[in-house]
Amino acid sequence: MAKLVECIPNFSVSRERDEKVFQGLVDTANSVPGCTLFDVQSDGNHNRCVFTLIGAPQAIEEVAFQLCKKAMETIDMTKHEGQHPRMGATDVIPFVPQMDVTVAECVEMSKRVAQRIWDELQIPSFLYEDSATRPERKNLATCRKGQFEGMPEKLLQPDWAPDYGERKIHPTAGITAIGARMPLVAFNVNLNTSDLEIAKKIAKAIRGSSGGFRSCKAIGIMLEERNIAQVSMNMVNYEDTPLYYTYEMVRVLAERYGVGILGTEVVGLTPAKALIDCAEHYLRIENFDCKKQVMEYHLIDMNN
Repeated sequence: MAKLVECIPNFSVSRERDEKVFQGLVDTANSVPGCTLFDVQSDGNHNRCVFTLIGAPQAIEEVAFQLCKKAMETIDMTKHEGQHPRMGATDVIPFVPQMDVTVAECVEMSKRVAQRIWDELQIPSFLYEDSATRPERKNLATCRKGQFEGMPEKLLQPDWAPDYGERKIHPTAGITAIGARMPLVAFNVNLNTSDLEIAKKIAKAIRGSSGGFRSCKAIGIMLEERNIAQVSMNMVNYEDTPLYYTYEMVRVLAERYGVGILGTEVVGLTPAKALIDCAEHYLRIENFDCKKQVMEYHLIDMNN
């Protein structure tokens, strides 16, 4: 069976704000043989784009480096503005095992890519999630705290030397988080209010770092073009904390403020089981076995 790895790099640019830079990244992603660009998500409010690539390990390592190089050449973080926290032109590079690949192998990939990015581009990096060298670096939000503007001072603190590189950011490309992790679901809930404080209060209540759901990271942001507030979440383990847990909690908390839910978003690709679990929950299906009762699983087994 062929080995397959997923890579989901996040860049501090959006199609809506800079079409030329965005398209340059797309072209670079499509230029490396052995990997496929499955999905691209861009958000002007976040001023951020998320690529989903799948391919052989060696090809994925190469495309991750080439994209980081292209971002360094075309994105100037000293001029970047956006709703989403960020610390680098290539903000984060996660490697996710998909087929016949282990998390441990992805950890080694992350280290090789981080070393090459420093050696050839002089961009430092933190290792995070399963690649983390210290417990506090597992959490991406902790690594990113201070953002691009505060990172030069942060890197001088005793506990925050980069895992690769010197204690200084690249002047225009900043610093990057690189690591291996299990599949993550980027799940957002849009509220029918323009009051950002409500979204922030809800996000604080549900995120694990504030005492909420252990596998939920959440922030409140504004979608300016729609004039609505959003609870933006990363579900780092959708089996530990299913999407319907956070959806229902957001709904209940929003009702306290007289606010409803307009809709939800899933950003990028997501494991089928994360959505099937929601269907099973809301349809109240008894004795459901997705591996036996979902047709697509049988088709996959036939093709293998």
